[in-house]
Amino acid sequence: MGYVRLRIRALAEQKGWTLKQVADRSGVNYNTVRSYVQRDTLNTVDLSAVYKIARAFDVTMDDLVEVLED
Repeated sequence: MGYVRLRIRALAEQKGWTLKQVADRSGVNYNTVRSYVQRDTLNTVDLSAVYKIARAFDVTMDDLVEVLED
């Protein structure tokens, strides 16, 4: 099973957004956004949430998701 890291914090800093603003703009629950940022690596994610977050940042999912080696 692979692990991923989401670049939410870096993209939010580039835009000058708080995590709350990311949640509001993406329509993803704030606690979900926060949990994705707090955990350094993730082995499961809600792809629909990741897609919504990527759309809020106007980036592709490839730009948002970093695939880590096992």
